[in-house]
Amino acid sequence: MGAGRTKGRVGRVDVQGTVAAGWEPVRDAFLRNFEQRGERGAALAVHRDGERVVDLWAGSRDVDGTDPWTADTAQVVRSATKGVAAAVPLLLHQRGLLDLDAPVATYWPEFKAAGKDRVTVRQLLAHRAGVPVLDRPLTLAEAIDLPTATGAIAAQAPVWEPGTAHGYHAHTFSWLLSGLVHRVTGRTIGRWVAEEITGPLGLDLWIGLPAAEAHRVGRLGPVEEIDPPGGGALKLRPKRSVSEAYKDPDSLTRRAFGVIEPKPDENDPVYRAAELPGSAGVATARALARFYAATLGPVDGAERLFAPATLTLARTEESAGPDEVLLVGTRFGLGHMLHGPASPLLGPSSFGHPGRGGSLGFADPESGIAFGYVTNGMRKTVTADPRAQALVRAVRSVVDLTF
Repeated sequence: MGAGRTKGRVGRVDVQGTVAAGWEPVRDAFLRNFEQRGERGAALAVHRDGERVVDLWAGSRDVDGTDPWTADTAQVVRSATKGVAAAVPLLLHQRGLLDLDAPVATYWPEFKAAGKDRVTVRQLLAHRAGVPVLDRPLTLAEAIDLPTATGAIAAQAPVWEPGTAHGYHAHTFSWLLSGLVHRVTGRTIGRWVAEEITGPLGLDLWIGLPAAEAHRVGRLGPVEEIDPPGGGALKLRPKRSVSEAYKDPDSLTRRAFGVIEPKPDENDPVYRAAELPGSAGVATARALARFYAATLGPVDGAERLFAPATLTLARTEESAGPDEVLLVGTRFGLGHMLHGPASPLLGPSSFGHPGRGGSLGFADPESGIAFGYVTNGMRKTVTADPRAQALVRAVRSVVDLTF
């Protein structure tokens, strides 16, 4: 399919980039997000069978400013970082360096404290370890110091018996994964990702933003909650129990999202430079899509990341049902979120991760689709942002026509 240059104007927003023939509905959906859903600045990239078929960007890179978004603008992608970080233990397993069914304490002896001696690597990755909170929240300085933060999570007692339930480890996933990877490889997770994934693939994606790249990163900010009447947006109004949990300072929900106090400024260079694989990755939409494309197969001559058996692991369900933290039904594999009502992706084979408030990256092995969406306009959504969902629906409409 040939790619055609596209440029459109929505109000004062120029939409730029390319779409391959047949993919115009995705461009139209991207445009409507600016027209109807309050989008301020965003980028979208889609690969199919390793070929980039959508590459769009528009708006300003600062949600409150006028500096235009450019082809290489990057943004903090929040928990969409988890999807990239989850590839690390899968690749370590693929290389024979990590046994998914071994106790975490096999690699990280300190972790066995407080009743966690039988927690397996598989349970840790599937949000079943029972440590989504800390008894004492960390300051930002403590959270970004690897020995301090991993020491705190190693000492923490689980809030449910590990393996008997699952609940989203919103922030503690950063230290669980960092501690495990560091003890298996001797490298920090940000360094491992840079040397083994993003460097070889040429990705503008960082877990720990280098100072030399800081000039490329826009600023996050809140945007008005706007959805078009009858526009087909996914309706995810929180149930009373969910909304009450976010207000209750003693709930697991509130505590899981409040393990760093005071709440960090995500536009702070210190935060962006932190190696927090659960929340602080910085990426372009192109990089997210290309990363997921590489999990499915070769991309532009670069070798595929996942062997067939590893790809099967990535899409296999490990946790499903009521989530002790999010209080809705969620599905997880080994670190990735899987397609389901709380986090709709393209279809049953999809795996990836949303970022709270907007961004989304995923792969769909059955269709060969890899998807990356990055925005600077933060909404209150946790797992299913209406703008991202509108784009996913548009991609699905094209895929359905071409299968």
